[in-house]
Amino acid sequence: MPLYFFRISTGRYSGASDQPYEFEDRATAWIEMTEVCAKMLGSIARGLKPNAEWRMELLDKDKNLIFRISLLGETVR
Repeated sequence: MPLYFFRISTGRYSGASDQPYEFEDRATAWIEMTEVCAKMLGSIARGLKPNAEWRMELLDKDKNLIFRISLLGETVR
């Protein structure tokens, strides 16, 4: 089975998991990623500052980006 890594970025912090995760394919990895994000979203949104971004990314075994989910707080005026 293919190996994948998660990376979370917020502000100046960015870190990829050291431990790889195995998923059958990209579709299965996407489902897992969205489920993890859904569980974390409430606490992330409460702490998000204006003009800040939070990202979760799924990387392949060579740590190349496959998927990205972003939450962005924007000041419009």
